[in-house]
Amino acid sequence: MAAALTLSGPLSANAAAVRLPPIDRDPLRCERAFTGNTIGQANAVADKLLDLRECKLSGSDLSSKTLSGALLLNADLSNANLREVVLSKAYAVNTNFSGADMTNAVLDRVSFDGANLTNVKFVNAVITGSTFKGADLSGSIFEDALIGNEDAKRL
Repeated sequence: MAAALTLSGPLSANAAAVRLPPIDRDPLRCERAFTGNTIGQANAVADKLLDLRECKLSGSDLSSKTLSGALLLNADLSNANLREVVLSKAYAVNTNFSGADMTNAVLDRVSFDGANLTNVKFVNAVITGSTFKGADLSGSIFEDALIGNEDAKRL
């Protein structure tokens, strides 16, 4: 519940403004990405914090997973299959998504500040309430993506 309150909206890349808990010491915490939020809700409600900070998930198949409320700070999701993934109220500051496929993804209230989003496929993605301050979006494809007027301004 505390994570849901902390991640209730887009967050700043300013680390001093964001207070995150210590990284989970569970040696299998990165493996939780493959099951996602098991409660299955898109509002970051979970029985346990989905802590994927600094996880090396390059090239992983996370298609159709619900990663709502995930802490992805400094994670590597380059070339990952994120088709139909649900990222709601997630903190993906400084995360490497280069070459990832986010076709049909739902990206709601995600902080992508400082993220590497080069050559990402956002084809037919729904992008709402997310921030992209300092993110590198060069070469990314937004074909048929649903992006609100205010969200387009942030891009």
